[in-house]
Amino acid sequence: MSFKGIVRELREMKDGIGSMSRRVGERKHWRSRTLSHIAPDMAPTPPTNVIQQGQWANLPPELLQDIIQRVEESETSWPARAVVVFCGSVCKSWRGITRDIVKTPEQCGRLTFPISLKQPGPRQSPIQCFIRRDRETSTYYLYYGLVPSEGEKDKLLLAAKRIRRATSTVFVISLVSDDFSRASSTYVGKLRSNFLGTKFTVYDSQLPCDAVPPPNNRSSQRFHSKQVSPRVPACNYSVGTISYELNILRTRGPRRMHCAMHSIPVSSIQDGGTAPTPTSFPQAYDKQFALSPSSKEKDLIREFSSTALSEPNVSAPGAEPLVLKNKSPRWHEQLQCWCLNFRGRVTVASVKNFQLVAAVDPSHNVSAEEQERVILQFGKIGKDIFTLDYCYPLSCFQAFAICLSSFDTKPACE
Repeated sequence: MSFKGIVRELREMKDGIGSMSRRVGERKHWRSRTLSHIAPDMAPTPPTNVIQQGQWANLPPELLQDIIQRVEESETSWPARAVVVFCGSVCKSWRGITRDIVKTPEQCGRLTFPISLKQPGPRQSPIQCFIRRDRETSTYYLYYGLVPSEGEKDKLLLAAKRIRRATSTVFVISLVSDDFSRASSTYVGKLRSNFLGTKFTVYDSQLPCDAVPPPNNRSSQRFHSKQVSPRVPACNYSVGTISYELNILRTRGPRRMHCAMHSIPVSSIQDGGTAPTPTSFPQAYDKQFALSPSSKEKDLIREFSSTALSEPNVSAPGAEPLVLKNKSPRWHEQLQCWCLNFRGRVTVASVKNFQLVAAVDPSHNVSAEEQERVILQFGKIGKDIFTLDYCYPLSCFQAFAICLSSFDTKPACE
């Protein structure tokens, strides 16, 4: 079979698997009716996995690896890249080989599986996305791509719902656009502000790396359902803070912000440094194995306040958090406004537009080029449409949370 034929069958696999299951069920039902008068003298054989018995499950590992490798290299953009996800959904053997072949965004510059949203972006060219704001529902959608497409077939990465409270504002971030319950398996984190909207805390639903939290940390538990499922972890780990400087008299120009990423050490941007890279979601996410899971299990919500994350030991080698600051704009005399070079990605002037670079001390031995490198940029291109470009060491989730803070009202900062 040609390679194109293999790719075509993989694209049809999602529907094909369902039809195979229905046909097998009908065949078993017909046999049970025709052979109902026969009394078996032994226990019936338990039903086997239909997918494992298919022609694709028994391919030699060398051939299977070559097929998935060629599919991964040929389908580099969405929605065609969904074929790679289908490869990991065929059976256990396909899933293991697919995981070994697909690299992290830092290595390949592409987003494939849900865990890619929690992994650092590429070091060279940024991953380009855009945000669509729905004012009526206070919902924000993050899509993968340069600009919105005409057919509205853009790949949804994350969605956030803004919830106003008496003393704060909370942005609940989910993998889907129709379920923002923090007891759901689609919950990935949240962003919470203080009363003035000058300080925000980023909470992740899991540790940024495969680590076990210290046992003597403070934690509080809140039950949102009567039945607690041990498979769905619902924790909130403080991984970063975003602070906006006060500008009550409006004499300091545009907004000034600082982001302390407690989960990313400053050593990650030094020569040879690495950023924490989680390899898998908790068990409930891992079973979905797609960028749009739909499970709606209810579970325990635990607010986990880790002193190791929220108050890192800056005196320990390599434990100092990475701090980001907004790049200072320049005043344009002819236009009579503050300007930044967004390289064509931002076209509308807005107080929300910003670029973030690393704020490091000379003792950190970070090169001047690395200090000037834009790690995250965000800006407006149309009514309720904004671009978001991020790169290493930030992840897609962290970048989205930082940009969400720009949407909250800040009367004392502008």
